Amino acid sequence: MPDLVQKYTRSQLALRNGQDRDDIWCAFKGIIYDLSTSRLWRNGKHYEHWAGQDLTDELTDAPHSDSVFNRFPVIGELV
Repeated sequence: MPDLVQKYTRSQLALRNGQDRDDIWCAFKGIIYDLSTSRLWRNGKHYEHWAGQDLTDELTDAPHSDSVFNRFPVIGELV
């Protein structure tokens, strides 16, 4: 990832959980995605998954591949 990409900590990511703010962000493999436009992530929850977290380990149980993240804008890098 280029150095120009914004970097966020886990604490900063946790604030974008769809509860306290309108932002719904999740991380996957070190990249943070904006899921705010997804109707499946309303209120920051998608099935048993919560926004504002790193979903890398949780995706193994999902019925879809990681290519689903290609639909969403990249916000930055999780550090």
